[in-house]
Amino acid sequence: MKNRSLVSINDYSTDNISEILRRTELFEKKPVQKILDGKVVATLFFEPSTRTRLSFESAVNKLGGKVIGFTDSSSSSVSKGESLKDTIKTVANYCDLIVMRHPLEGSAKYASELSKVPIINAGDGANQHPTQTLLDMYSIIKTQGTLQNLNIFLVGDLKYGRTVHSLLMAMSRYNPVFNFISHEKLRIPDEYKMYLNNIGIKYYEHSEFEKIQYADILYMTRVQKERFSDPMEYEKTKDTYILKNDMLNDTKDNLRILHPLPRVTEVDNDVDENRKAYYFDQALNGVFTRQAIISSILDIKPENDTN
Repeated sequence: MKNRSLVSINDYSTDNISEILRRTELFEKKPVQKILDGKVVATLFFEPSTRTRLSFESAVNKLGGKVIGFTDSSSSSVSKGESLKDTIKTVANYCDLIVMRHPLEGSAKYASELSKVPIINAGDGANQHPTQTLLDMYSIIKTQGTLQNLNIFLVGDLKYGRTVHSLLMAMSRYNPVFNFISHEKLRIPDEYKMYLNNIGIKYYEHSEFEKIQYADILYMTRVQKERFSDPMEYEKTKDTYILKNDMLNDTKDNLRILHPLPRVTEVDNDVDENRKAYYFDQALNGVFTRQAIISSILDIKPENDTN
């Protein structure tokens, strides 16, 4: 994975994923190291972010590297009309690695073709969010003990949810059963259903919040207001599925609730105290996972790696 961009989760083989998960465990055991001394990571966020940006910056800082960049395109030369091409080719001169979030699908791939340093896709529109997927997978294996043969329920915005799309592509390698729960206007795109059909992975679509008693993983997502051109359509769909604590009474003991965050109304606050809620631990796992990804791309071993 040395000097390779991470644009899509499909850029990583199953062996690559296993290596990232192995490294993530090492960084969880020892998150503060000085292996990035002298390295500079640029974070270019053309779209708002809290967890992704801060966890990347935390990951770099804990490993002794430096962070440069911007948190809002209005504070960059983009506001003056600079093209993405010129921004990438310029910033690549100042750093060893670029982490980029952009509202346009395909922007990360385009940037990776221009840049002389690796690009990590931190979200490109409704397309992909591969680093979120890897931290989700670490959260799954940590709570379930395996990635194999799980019953995974994906709830909420399945049309525009890039975290859902990436997770589906990655977890489909491990023989899951998917259950999709969404409003009819936010159903999983046909291209993903065709993909699952072609590789023989079972899935079921539901219009009601049902059958979660069979779930191993319940992956909640918010309805993304920023993806709607019509505010009225957003208002019609935003509160369709709300997870409440009493709905978890008959669920499996090993069930864990994941959420890429931010949360709006789709998970009641009373769920937070349930031991099956894992989304805040999941966010912490993001630091360790991104340490693993960065160190892997820069070809630097963790200090506690005996392999």
